[in-house]
Amino acid sequence: MTGMTSSARPLLNRRLAEFGTTIFAEMSALALRTGSINLGQGFPDTDGPEEVREAAVRALRDGRGNQYPPGPGVPELRTAVAAHQERRYGLSYDPDTEVLVTAGATEAIAAALLALVEPGDEVVAFEPYYDSYAACIAMAGGTRVPVTLRPHDGSFRLDLDELRAAVTDRTRLLLINTPHNPTGTVLTREELTAIAELAVERDLLVVTDEVYEHLVFDDAEHIPLATFPGMRERTVSIGSAGKTFSFTGWKVGWITAAPGLVSAVRSAKQFLTYVSSGPFQYAVAEALALPDSYFTAFREDMLAKRDLLAAGLADAGFKVFKPAGTYFVTTDIRPLGESDGFAFCRALPERAGVVAIPNAVFYDHREEGAPFVRFAFCKRTEVLTDAAERLRKAFAR
Repeated sequence: MTGMTSSARPLLNRRLAEFGTTIFAEMSALALRTGSINLGQGFPDTDGPEEVREAAVRALRDGRGNQYPPGPGVPELRTAVAAHQERRYGLSYDPDTEVLVTAGATEAIAAALLALVEPGDEVVAFEPYYDSYAACIAMAGGTRVPVTLRPHDGSFRLDLDELRAAVTDRTRLLLINTPHNPTGTVLTREELTAIAELAVERDLLVVTDEVYEHLVFDDAEHIPLATFPGMRERTVSIGSAGKTFSFTGWKVGWITAAPGLVSAVRSAKQFLTYVSSGPFQYAVAEALALPDSYFTAFREDMLAKRDLLAAGLADAGFKVFKPAGTYFVTTDIRPLGESDGFAFCRALPERAGVVAIPNAVFYDHREEGAPFVRFAFCKRTEVLTDAAERLRKAFAR
């Protein structure tokens, strides 16, 4: 024997067999290998506020969080999260029983699905969806039921009739993401009202991924689903410091929910990371208390970057879906004479010196996403200017 098992059974759990290496790892490696501008993976190329970084250094030096923090998260951060929800949305949560700190939003999603979904349960999610959704539903033994957002009048929209038709007697949970990655759609009050009414009528749990809550543009407004009638007691809301404060490596996220839901999610979470990010939790507590001027400036900076990249893409010949939220812009490559997003993205570094992500990886129905490609604009202005010029040079006729 050479160390291989004698069993013919594959080593990887069959629930995860379809996922393999994420597209982000593949495309980021491609960016490094070719020296291309990486507009694929959604992480900023500058750090967030200096005072928040210094707060983390101060916590390290003061010995706060260097040992295991409390399982639910440090009290200062739980209090700050509750205060943020109250101040922004009028949602009142008890920091002791209704807030749970997680290792980023990714763990919050995993713990929520592992806690609340049993084998055979159906989970309705909007496609295209962030890739961890499908993997976490699979790990929980659930069945994912995609409802496709489709292009309509310059943005991707939800068909509420399709959503209602997707709910069956086996549906346990709705997994909602707004502002929506990768399409940039922000669900409207009317759409959220209909989702809330459906959840109450069919007695469904809802997990809402709201990590881009502070990145909404133009006339869009982020309205937490938990604010709608009958929703607070059935909704697990997920937030993240990484997206709002540009410290993605700190991996600090949280959920807010009714005590029974928090207790259930904590039961799963304690056997994943147990705890994480001790000193960073104290820093994020301070970050959440930053004045409104920080959040306004952050949004305005990203809005300018959105417009810069969107204009460059349009000039290069892409059809651009200008996002109402997030820091991603989805494009249609068919005006360039292309229709295969995978092939296009794998060739793009050589053609233009830019890396992007094919949206098809976020679909169960791959053909629905085939012609769409996502670019991240959470980069320095000079990087986006360079990328836009490279794309114009490569494609503009």
